[in-house]
Amino acid sequence: MHAGSGVLDRLGGRYRPLLVDLLLALGYVGAGLLLGREQPPAGWRPVDGPGAVLTALVGLVMVARRIAPVAVFGAAAVLWILFIACGYWPVVNSMPALLGLYTVAATRRPRTALVCAAVVAGVWVYAGVGNLDNSSMPTVLAQAVLFPAVVFVVGRGSAALAERNRQFAELTLQLRRQQEERALRALTEERVRIARELHDVVAHHMSVISLQAGMASYVFTTDPAASRQALDTIADTSREALEEMRRMLVLLRVGQEGPPEDGTAYAPAPGLDLLDRLLERVRGAGVEVTMEVAGSPTRLPQGMALCVYRVVQEALTNVLKHAGPTRAAVTIRYERRTVVVCVTDEGDGNFRPNQGMSPGHGLIGMRERAKIYGGSVTAGPRALGGFEVRLTLPAPTLSDRRGGLPAPGTGDVPFR
Repeated sequence: MHAGSGVLDRLGGRYRPLLVDLLLALGYVGAGLLLGREQPPAGWRPVDGPGAVLTALVGLVMVARRIAPVAVFGAAAVLWILFIACGYWPVVNSMPALLGLYTVAATRRPRTALVCAAVVAGVWVYAGVGNLDNSSMPTVLAQAVLFPAVVFVVGRGSAALAERNRQFAELTLQLRRQQEERALRALTEERVRIARELHDVVAHHMSVISLQAGMASYVFTTDPAASRQALDTIADTSREALEEMRRMLVLLRVGQEGPPEDGTAYAPAPGLDLLDRLLERVRGAGVEVTMEVAGSPTRLPQGMALCVYRVVQEALTNVLKHAGPTRAAVTIRYERRTVVVCVTDEGDGNFRPNQGMSPGHGLIGMRERAKIYGGSVTAGPRALGGFEVRLTLPAPTLSDRRGGLPAPGTGDVPFR
């Protein structure tokens, strides 16, 4: 049903102009025949059978005015001249010729339109000369110049408007394509940057595993308890590292990027323990910011903690950029199934309720980070003023190990 309606819509859009021209032509024929039944001015004969046929032909030829504007105008002009030559009142069939002139002026070059305007003016003068005893030549000449000139100007204006609309449509399409390309490029760059940070997390885990393995080997015979504790740490850390590596590889499917060149391959990524330092820097920039932790804090995997840190960092950066000196609040709420992080600010006093946040690199990065861990990010203006960024992440479950990730056999997606 939907496919059939789509075909009908396309057919309707294709043939709608032809239907409009057909109705317009029938309207001209009807108006011409009604006008021909009236008593014509002195010197002109009433419209009889042949005159009615000519009137119908002049009107019906307008059906094809969009298909062949110049040819249709020529046919209408010839029939109009024949109608006048037979002694009929010229006004009866003047409108189709003027419509043909408008179509030529709107769709063809100005030189062609000027020639057609001159033809209309010449036919008008010819009609006045044919009934010179009952016509005022100054009036005829004024009409011969004014009527075609007005139609020519209106037609050229319509052509200019159609060209501007076409250019605007092309520009809109080009801008839309550029926006899509920029958004895709920003998404790719952000994913690669996040993958770099996940690489840092995995590299840090590997260094921990190497250190613990060495210690377990060293105390294996002298201190079995310490050796077992080191092996437990290796198991938890390796599980978390494998999970982060799986997420990194999912991201890297969009492209390839070389290793970082800043020498931080084995440095731990920032987490929740560095939020206080981040808030101090924001306070130093002029924003009064507070932080509140609600619920029972749960140890988050390092990658998830990095996600929380980066979202809070980006949200506070937006506050500094767009809100200026204001007050902001960071709330981390640990619930049974989720971890919710809210960053709100009071705005700069110029808040408008319909103001939105454009999908820039910052918002793209927040959403990509949350998507890695099955979470989501919403951002938008608050009803009372200011702005809010809300991050929702699934909380670690009771079956999680010390590393904060599901234990083997819980149905998690296997690492490949």
